[in-house]
Formats: sequence, C-alpha cells, structure tokens
Amino acid sequence: MVIIGAGPAGIFTALELIKQKKELKLLIVDKGPHLNRRACPARETGKCANCHPCAIVSGWGGAGAFSDGKLTQSAEVGGRILDYMDEDEADRLIKYADDIYLSFGANAALYGINSARIEEIKYEALKHRIRLIPCGVRHLGTEKAIDVLKAMYEYLVSQANVRFSPMTEAVDIIVDDGRAAGVVVRRQGQEEIIDCDYVVIAPGRAGAEWLAQQAKKHGIPIYNNEVDIGVRVEVPNAVMDHLTKDLYEAKLVYYSDTFENKVRTFCMNPGGVVSEEHYDGKIAVVNGHSYADPALKTDNTNFAVLVSTRFTQPFNQPIEYGKYIAYLANMLTGGGIMVQRLGDLLMGRRTDYSRLKKSVTIPTLKSAVPGDLSYVLPQRYLTSIVEALRAFDKLAPGLYSRDVLLYGVEVKFYSSKIEVSSRFETPVKNLYAIGDGAGITRGLMQASVTGIVVARDIISKL
Repeated sequence: MVIIGAGPAGIFTALELIKQKKELKLLIVDKGPHLNRRACPARETGKCANCHPCAIVSGWGGAGAFSDGKLTQSAEVGGRILDYMDEDEADRLIKYADDIYLSFGANAALYGINSARIEEIKYEALKHRIRLIPCGVRHLGTEKAIDVLKAMYEYLVSQANVRFSPMTEAVDIIVDDGRAAGVVVRRQGQEEIIDCDYVVIAPGRAGAEWLAQQAKKHGIPIYNNEVDIGVRVEVPNAVMDHLTKDLYEAKLVYYSDTFENKVRTFCMNPGGVVSEEHYDGKIAVVNGHSYADPALKTDNTNFAVLVSTRFTQPFNQPIEYGKYIAYLANMLTGGGIMVQRLGDLLMGRRTDYSRLKKSVTIPTLKSAVPGDLSYVLPQRYLTSIVEALRAFDKLAPGLYSRDVLLYGVEVKFYSSKIEVSSRFETPVKNLYAIGDGAGITRGLMQASVTGIVVARDIISKL
C-alpha cells in the first residue's frame, strides 16, 4: 500500500492502518525531506533562500510541521467533512484523533471552552453582523508540533512493515481496469514503478495542482471549491488580547457591505510571527505561526483575513487563479511578500520604508517589501477586506487604525475538490483522495480525521 504525502492526513492513515493490522506493508512517500532535515533559512536570516522543495510546506509532517499547530475541536471549522458524514460521527472522530495527538505529547490545555466571556463576545459580535464560531482549540505551538510529529514518525518507522521515503516525488498513478494498481515515483532523478493494491493520495496544498491533473487524467470529476484569497493582518497584542485570552483563535465571519462577500478570519497567532512559504519554487505566499514557549512570543498577533468566492462555469481553474494573484504581488516585490499599512491603503498611497518605520506595529517578517496592495488584489477583494476590518474594529478597537499591517497575499490552495465517496474513495476503486490537497479539509484536525476514515475503509475490505 502506498500513501502519497506525509502530512497529517497521510500520517493518520498510517497510524490507524497499523493499529488495526500491523502486518500490512506501508510505503509513505513525500517530495520533502525527513523532519530532522527540514529547516527554513529565512527563520534565521530573515531572507528566503528559495529552497526547492520548500521545507515549510513539504516533508514529514507537511505544512503543519512548521505551522502554529492548532487542533480545532469542531466539525464546523477546518474543512468540509460534514459533507461526508453526520455531525455525531464527525465529533466522535475528532475526539478520537485528538486523543491520538495527546498520546504523542500534544499540549493538554484546551482554549475556547468553559468561559462566560465567550458568550459575551459572541453576543457583542452579533450586534455588528459578525458571527463568532465558538470552537475548542488545542495549541501545540510551532516547536511542540515538531515534537509530536517526530514521535509519530519514530513510532511508525519502528514498525517492521512501515517505510518512509523522503525526497520522493509522485509522478503518476497507475490505474488498471478501473482500479488502482500502483504509483510511479521519482527519486534522485530516477523513476520507479511501485505496484500496490491501494493508493492513498494526501499531498497537502503543495500537491493540490498535481492531484487535480491526475484526476483529470483518470476521469475523476473535479468541482470548484470557494477560492480563498486575502491578506495576513498584524497588530500589537494589545489589540487582540481580550479576544485571544479566552478563545486563542477568534473565528469571525462577516459579509461585506458592498459586495456581500464572505470574509473570515483564519489561523490566528497570538504573540506570533508572520512567515513566508513557497510553492512550486515559483511563488511566495504569506502565512503565520507562533511558539508555545512564552520566551519566544512576540509583541504582535497575526491572522489571515480571507475573502471566499465561488466561481461558476465556465471557470475551472481556481488554483491557477490563486497563483496568478500571488504572482502579481511577487512581481512587484521582486519575488517576496508585500506589506502595507492600512492607513496608506485607505489614503491611496504606497507604503515605503520611511512610512513603515513610523508604524507602532513593528513587522515580524523583516524581509517583507513595502508596497501597494491595490495593484495586486481585485477591487472586490480589497473592498471586502477593508469593510470587514472596519466591522471587526467594533470587537477589537485598533483593527481599523493607520498602523495595522497588511501582508499580501495569502492564498489557500484547496480550491479543486475531488469527487469521492463518503469514505473518500474516488470513482477509481481502491484509490483514495484526502486532506487539504483534495479540497476536503483546510486544517490539521479534519485532515487527520480523513486519514482515519480511509484506513478503516481499507481494513474493512481486507
């Protein structure tokens, strides 16, 4: 059996398979390196080295290895698993996956529950047409996430029949008579055919485009998910502390005034750091994370503000569209991330280095290049973001101030949704597609759940 992708979806597929049937032979391949060889030079030098593949998004642990490591406890957050199962089953699977994380060393503290303040914030939000989605959050922290993933790796490779092949790129899926029959992989420039009875594709966002290409090749229907494009906001902790203290992550949804586009906050990092990640060695997009160690906390909080758009026919290239927007930003910065003060954006002028130095919000991404986001984001997106920030300012005074920093662009590459059954099997028998890359999830917990479901379905067939 071959699992393509060593992110949470692939890892949890392997964990559940081995738990149920230790004699199974598993090969996990990933185009990135071992966890102990994953290192981002930019986190030391402040300048991206354009590594290929990008160590932030590829390798054991997937993009989650260097993320903030948030385990959300709600089926309503972090993906679309409720399209494939009822809420009771989803809640049971989330609890099951959470217990596995705890058994491998996840932090026992749980935010966002058992606080009267949460209901107060929710009530106040509704006054301003803002929906707060209450959700328990277990925060691993960037450095703790690596420890947990390392423990999972050591457990799996200690099993006699499990092998991990890093720096190994999946090239093609072999299908014979409507059934998965193997995988073509490339390692050190050499291609190899691996015969197997089951293939689980869990390539993460970095492999979303490749998966879409494979689906088209093998006649698997693909549907357009919502395209999520926006910015990463950075403000002093003082602006957000009264929300993050109880919630850790305030998941807010607002429908913009002018266009009624859905705008949501995502991946909130109190005391965090804005970061840069690369896809295909060609485009840079912005992200963020934070550490569990209080000594590593910064004075800022960062989070994404994303505008969701569902395009209709004849449009069928959501991933390419997101990459094009990112490419425009990279073109204006010489290949890096752009940053602009909200005040400069509202005044219709570019942020330059002298204006950035006047900001009370000190940027944590030192390599970001001051610029003008109005040359990058379509008016509909930019207007919706500004209107949402103005509304969110009612909950967190200071979110609509001159010195709020906007980094661009943030794009989520899960826009192509692969047709799968309720057990995540594609129309090709014994070929499964799961996680963020399949357009089904957009977070660690739900990606993990999809892996568990697939493993149990495979075991039922053996």
